[in-house]
Amino acid sequence: MADEPIHPEQQVSINSSVPHSARIWNYWLGGKDHYEADREAGERFQEAFPAIVDNARAFRAFLSRGIHHLAAEAGVRQFLDVGTGLPTFDNTHEVAQRAAPTSRIVYVDNDPLVLVHAHALLTSHPDGVTDYVHADLRDPDTILEHAAGILDFTQPVALILSGILGHVAEYEEARAIVGSLLKPLPSGSFLLVCDGTATNAELQAAQDRHNDDGEVLYHLRTPAQMEGFFEGLELVEPGVVPCPTWRPSADTPTALVDAYGGIARKP
Repeated sequence: MADEPIHPEQQVSINSSVPHSARIWNYWLGGKDHYEADREAGERFQEAFPAIVDNARAFRAFLSRGIHHLAAEAGVRQFLDVGTGLPTFDNTHEVAQRAAPTSRIVYVDNDPLVLVHAHALLTSHPDGVTDYVHADLRDPDTILEHAAGILDFTQPVALILSGILGHVAEYEEARAIVGSLLKPLPSGSFLLVCDGTATNAELQAAQDRHNDDGEVLYHLRTPAQMEGFFEGLELVEPGVVPCPTWRPSADTPTALVDAYGGIARKP
């Protein structure tokens, strides 16, 4: 990591009166790490679009299946998870290290509460490594500088962007961020992306009202825009699809949701 690594015990300032994406998602996923403002924002959204909880769980299930594929089938041993959120269940290091105990994981988030709870994320298998960077998605240079201290950029890395790119308003800016994060990663690296999609008028209306409140802005993408994040990469079958349909397991819920995901390899 950089010369001044961030430690979980470091003092941080948390504004509990302002909702934050990581804490709202933690609420939807049934976690305990959220404040009243987060619960109120989450409940307002859920009242307008009750299926948001199914969407959130589909994100998490897709992430688990995707990481298992990368570690168990694609042979990836390094993971850069940007916008990780708060620990709930089947976190990236848990899934990866179950399949490959030597896996090295770097988590990135900009929520101070995630920093406070980083000790939970830092519980690594003794044969592997797990670390945390307090940084913003829009600052790829800082992310990469810190990650390079833990990960070997001469070997394949899986870049994980789950439910985070929607927080970047401009699509081309989001694509540029993806490109910047991928650029130093070697051939054989992978990109995993999943995000909410503009495939449901009810969801779009709920998201527009939520954004108008100025709480936690999130921008739904079209399926074609989702595919655009993978331009120049080799998509893993079945491509960019609704999350539950990406290599479902026997216990994967069959109901479709308005969230798409995909994985691709860097040539």
